[in-house]
Amino acid sequence: MYKKFGQFINGKWQDSSGKETYEVINPATEEVIGKTSKANKVDIDLCLKSAEKGFNIWKNTSPWERSKIIRNISDLIRKKSNVLSKWLTLEVGKPRAEGIGESNGAADIFEWSAEEAKRIYGETLQGRSPDTRIHVYYQPVGVVAALVPWNFPITLASRKISTALSAGCSVIVKPDVITPGSVMELVDICNEAGLPPGVINLLSGDPAYISDQLLSSDIIKKVSITGSTRVGKIILKKAAEKVQRVTMELSGHSPFIVFDDVNLDKVTDMAIFAKFRNNGQVCISPSRFYIHESKKDDFIKLMVEKTKKLKIGNGMDKDTMLGPLTTKKRLEEIENLVDITKKEGAKILLGGKRPSGFNKGYFYEPTIFDNVKDDFTIMNQEPFGPLVPILSFKDFDDVVKRANNNDLGLASYVYTNNLEKAHRISELMETGTVAVNTGVVALPEAPFGGIKQTGYGREGGSMAIKDYLNIKYTHLGIQ
Repeated sequence: MYKKFGQFINGKWQDSSGKETYEVINPATEEVIGKTSKANKVDIDLCLKSAEKGFNIWKNTSPWERSKIIRNISDLIRKKSNVLSKWLTLEVGKPRAEGIGESNGAADIFEWSAEEAKRIYGETLQGRSPDTRIHVYYQPVGVVAALVPWNFPITLASRKISTALSAGCSVIVKPDVITPGSVMELVDICNEAGLPPGVINLLSGDPAYISDQLLSSDIIKKVSITGSTRVGKIILKKAAEKVQRVTMELSGHSPFIVFDDVNLDKVTDMAIFAKFRNNGQVCISPSRFYIHESKKDDFIKLMVEKTKKLKIGNGMDKDTMLGPLTTKKRLEEIENLVDITKKEGAKILLGGKRPSGFNKGYFYEPTIFDNVKDDFTIMNQEPFGPLVPILSFKDFDDVVKRANNNDLGLASYVYTNNLEKAHRISELMETGTVAVNTGVVALPEAPFGGIKQTGYGREGGSMAIKDYLNIKYTHLGIQ
């Protein structure tokens, strides 16, 4: 599976200089998919030099030419969506349909960024005296280190790569060891689309080692990371030593608030979609369910009924709706959190164990809890799995206070048919994104990111590109 890939440096795939490899595991079968290249310091140094050379070429490439190539990437992703989705199923465990959706979403991201390349606007100001002018303009920040997690490797790599390219930056992509092939295939597509050698590069191997080496280099000027808050803080401290610019999208623990004036059939459909995508291994996955006390029993009934219909299985099977968790470690963490939640007094209404009939694979049943309290571990620790803790609330101020009582602030979900209530709570929620009467949060055209310990900076929308640009102004005297 990985033989045609390796490290991507200076426009070519190559083995690591030390010929070292590591194994990648299929989470549905626990079988080894294959072995792929493991980078060492020699490879990293070569990659840094390649990216530096690539930056000097790409920054001097016209925005229209950059846009054309980025659009080519988008078109190729759509043509190869089946290939990309297969990688996602093999490495992450996603159902093929979800993989196709992620691939097409990545194409949309590159398409949006292609247009953004043409729209890097400066401005001219009248000087304070009649014979001066102030010209404000933007220049690419330099070489970007894109640190990509395993849960949405193609989507999140695309957000970082496309924005960097549109700004005129070169990129070094570091995929997670769990999902190297998904990102390698994407980088191969970028190369096929016509990027000059050195503009995009990839290093595969030990994440901590590679990240440390990259951030220690004077060549890296910008870091973009999606990951846990714990890892993000480590990266931030390291980047501070070189005063590298950082975009951070870290952990989430999203509240899902349902008021008493909604159609529960529609709301539970959106809850199922948002919660169980990628088996809940999503930073924006709703993970704290606050249901108005008058609707709670009916909400639970519908959630249990609909969740029971989700078919668990290998993502390669076309009928599968819920694949495995991605790693053994993730499975063990979910099992531990379920045990803790039971001991703290919660009642399991559905799930709570590995599904019967699966002798291999990191499968776990979607699990719904009742009798949950705000001080339970599951309400203060991101579950990152198919767990649904359900609580009730009485009034508006109460639920806002409880929902905001968390250090993380990525996304929140609100369901109400009252326009005034929707506006009020949208403004009051301490999250970077609020979804009102929809289960969709991350869009290419919208600024995605969080606040508090979820990080800072934005991916997507017209604001994202500015994190990859330096602002300069010239004070021009007119003789």
